[in-house]
Amino acid sequence: MRAPEQLGPYTYRQSDTCFPLGRDTLLLGEFATLRRGGRVCDLGCGAGALPLLLLGREPSLSVTGIEQNPADAQLARQNLGENGLAGAIHTGDLRQVRTLLPAGAFDLTISNPPYFARGSGTSGGPARMEEQCTLLDVCAAAAYLTKNGGRFALVHRPERLCDLLEALRACGLEPKRLRLVQHRPDASPFAVLAEAVRQGRPGLAVECRTLHPARS
Repeated sequence: MRAPEQLGPYTYRQSDTCFPLGRDTLLLGEFATLRRGGRVCDLGCGAGALPLLLLGREPSLSVTGIEQNPADAQLARQNLGENGLAGAIHTGDLRQVRTLLPAGAFDLTISNPPYFARGSGTSGGPARMEEQCTLLDVCAAAAYLTKNGGRFALVHRPERLCDLLEALRACGLEPKRLRLVQHRPDASPFAVLAEAVRQGRPGLAVECRTLHPARS
């Protein structure tokens, strides 16, 4: 078991085998639009870092997670329980989401999905490869679970921005906010955060964030 992390007011435990907490998850937890009392579902929730981050921002949320790995799903339940939080974690495949939850049940869906396409030649480890669940699969699950007018937020790699926008629109999720994140003003972006609205109207706002601005 890795050393616990402190996520706002909550303690987050992660095993040696689950995907480690990274900057991308923290950025996504800050980026997503939250509404008081909103119903939120994390697609591929791992050990439950995003639900803790979102509840730290808005304690009135009702949180749900879906995770294919049974051990990670159980750890997500443990993280919620040990922090005195309510929530439902379902063990299952996002491609079979219709057997797990009803359509349009959530105001917000959120995901830190696999980044690298099959056959891309890029290795990010098993949790980062689209071996079982592709970007289009994740977007399709989000479209099914998100109510009309609800939002889907995710983080991805800038080099796959075209794939990301195409997958969102193909599933009826209209991109509304895009944020490129870079370490320094002279560095290329290392992450792209996107938020789409289910059956939304066209119109995209593009933002940039530099984590370490140049000193004057």
